[in-house]
Order: sequence, then structure tokens, then C-alpha cells
Amino acid sequence: MGDVAEVEVAEAGLAEAARQRAQAEAVEWARILAFHEMREAAIEQVENPRVFQKQAELSLIALEIGRQTGLSEMQVRYRVAAARRVRDKAPSVWTAFADGRIDAARVREISGAIEKLKRPESIARLDLRVVDYAAAHTIAELRRWLKLFVARSEADLFNERAEDERRQRRVEIVHGDDGMSWLSIYDQSHRIAAIDKRLTKQAKALGADDDRSLQQRRTDLAAAWLTTNESGQAALNADIAVTIPGEAIAGSAEAPAVAADGSWVVPIQWMLDLAEHAGNNVFWHRMILDPVTDDVLAHEYKGRFAPAVLAKAIEFRDGVCQAPGCCRPASQCDIDHRIPHEIGGPTAAWNLGPYCRRHHIQKGFGLIDTGPTSKSPPQAIAIDVAFDHAA
Repeated sequence: MGDVAEVEVAEAGLAEAARQRAQAEAVEWARILAFHEMREAAIEQVENPRVFQKQAELSLIALEIGRQTGLSEMQVRYRVAAARRVRDKAPSVWTAFADGRIDAARVREISGAIEKLKRPESIARLDLRVVDYAAAHTIAELRRWLKLFVARSEADLFNERAEDERRQRRVEIVHGDDGMSWLSIYDQSHRIAAIDKRLTKQAKALGADDDRSLQQRRTDLAAAWLTTNESGQAALNADIAVTIPGEAIAGSAEAPAVAADGSWVVPIQWMLDLAEHAGNNVFWHRMILDPVTDDVLAHEYKGRFAPAVLAKAIEFRDGVCQAPGCCRPASQCDIDHRIPHEIGGPTAAWNLGPYCRRHHIQKGFGLIDTGPTSKSPPQAIAIDVAFDHAA
């Protein structure tokens, strides 16, 4: 019991140290802001027709503060802007900062979210909800929470900002030392996510005999793709999971599409546009969520090829190739659409069936019937219905 008590005392000491550190940061921020506003007021009171001189004097304030605090001018300006924004627009956050419940790092993240929000009611709602979350979660979790809050609170404005940023997509190259350089791609989040997944998947597929690290393999693959593929449009080949609130599907409200892990957010239309590019082989899962509880209302597969679990269920259901008279095991067949995917046939159990390669080709030329299967035993049909219901 003594050891337990010692641990509890030590944990309480750590929490108290964190609280005191946050309070000290709050004091520093408050004093920096107070000094800055005092100097601003003094400069503004002096009548000076030379506008550029007044601007120069105002910009000098950050240098004055930096000399006393050891901060750079940019660090001072950032702190002043963030402190003023939070103090004036999110009083609950500012009070929690002063009390030591949240630290400067969390206040900076919250300030960034406030800067993106344009409507006072959205900022007020953020101020009401964010303190409890920020106090109980890590910086990374808070950053993700804020990203989703901003996108969902003002979805229409988020879509506008996203379209503006999409026009800024670019590739940047910075040549470094020792024969190495950096390549940065600023692009739509879902495309970058697909690139990331594909790089990792194919890097791992190179096998354990490859003596390169995972990151080395990813880099070599990316360089190979960029130097051998001349396509002018991105062709994605990766699983992408997004969540979309049910009210957005119904058209009663705007909302973004959110990655399953919450790491990125994009306008819904961007995800829908993926299907319009013939070069894409994107298979994504659409989860429709309740707008209040976030419960999953529906889960749909969107893509040409069936995921492994669905393909296995169809294999068990039908057993053999669905061409008349063919008994080739379904495990050795292609999973094919009865209503072709190219004309809107869904990737769903009722529209899929196994066809051996020979009959698959014949079916493509319309030489064999593609109607409902007559080979499935009753129990297999029950599996199909249950699977469709679950999916």
C-alpha cells in the first residue's frame, strides 16, 4: 500500500508542476500582451502625419519585448496575436489558461481554430466546449478535434477555403547538403493519404529479403513512380475510408468528408469526383453517421473491386463459377459484376458473382447469361442476405 501511496503522491506532484508551468506561461503571455497594448496606445496618441514612421514604431514593439524575454520578434508577434484573439473571443479558454488547466501549446492550437472560424456563434460554441477536451487530451488529439470542429461548424466556409487552397497545390523542391534534397507536395488530403497508403503497402510487399528500411523503400518507389509515369492526372489505387454525417447525405446541411482516423478533412464533392476519373481504382468505405450521437447509420463499399471479406463471402455463397455447366471452384475465379461497374453496377453482394477467366471474357462479350445465380444452396442465400444487411 505504501508504494501505491507514493505513486499517487508523485503523480499529484507531476500534475501540480504542469499546472504551475501553465500558469507561468499565462502570466508571461498576459504581461507581453499588456506591454504591447500599452506601447501601442502611447504611439497612437502621438499625432504624426508620417504613416510609415508610425508603422515602424509599432513594429519595434516586438523587438523591445524580445530583448526582455529572449524571444524572437516573430515569436513575440505570434504570442501577442494569439493572446489577444483568445482573451477577446474565448474568455473561458483565457480563464482556464490563467488557472493552469491548459498550457500555452494548447492555447496556440485553439487560437488557430478561432482564426479560421468566421461566425461569432461558432466561436462561442468552441469556447463552451473546448476547455474540458483540451485539459484531458494530448496536443495531437486536440489538434485533430479542432480540425473537425472547424470543418463541421462552418462547412460552407470550409468548402470555400478548401477550393481556394486547392488552387494553390504545388510541388516544391529544396536542395540541401551532402547531395540530398527535399521534395514537398501540397495537394488534396485524400490524394496524399492515398499516396501514403500505397507507398507503405508496396514497400512492405517488396519482402523481408530487401535490406532497405521501410522509409528507404517508400522513397525509392516514389522516385520511380515520378520518373516513369507521364500521366497528367492522378490515378489513385488505395483504400480510403471517410465518414459523412447523415444530414449531409440528405442534403439538409453541409458537412465535410472526414478520414476514418480523423487526420484529414475534405469537401464531400472531392470524394464524389474521384469516380469521374477513369484512371482511378479507388475503393472507399462510406460510413453515414448520426449527426448527434455519431452512431454508424450505414456502411457502403464504393469501388470496383470487392474487399477481401465480401469476396470471401461470395466465394462461400456460390461455390463455383456461375457460367452454365461450369464447376470451376469459386476460389479460382474472378469476382465479376452482373451489372457492369462501368454503367453504374454497385460493388454489392447481390450484383457480384464468381466467373472463371474464360467465362468472364465470354460474359464481357455478352455470350453467356448474367442473370441471378441458380447454383447457390438455400443456406448460402441466407448468408448473402445477412451480409448485405450487415454491410
